[in-house]
Amino acid sequence: LTRPAVEAGERLGFLPGTLSEKIDPYLRPLYDALYDMMDAELIPKLMSAGVIEVAPLAYMRGRTLNSAFIVLDEAQNTTAEQMKMFLTRLGFGSKIVVTGDITQVDLPGGARSGLRSAMEILDSV
Repeated sequence: LTRPAVEAGERLGFLPGTLSEKIDPYLRPLYDALYDMMDAELIPKLMSAGVIEVAPLAYMRGRTLNSAFIVLDEAQNTTAEQMKMFLTRLGFGSKIVVTGDITQVDLPGGARSGLRSAMEILDSV
């Protein structure tokens, strides 16, 4: 499970703490969804076994995910470069689900959504 680390509206600026403490607020919605759908006692076991992984989109570079089910949440907040990087992580026997709403883009400076770019490119495939 992954999502881009993009803030909605206000910028929080510098965050103190460890790397995990800094990125947790961006990933919290993914954890919330897991706990809504699964037994709370099972999730830590599956995560420690590597069956479930939650990571920021930026940490996907260089990986090839084989035999995996990969979910990109809030894809409207990816750039075209990030979306290309994500879609090329797909390995053998894997499936990707991309969720997002192109009417809710929070990218800075009116940047174009990678979700919109991917939809236009893949529409002709």
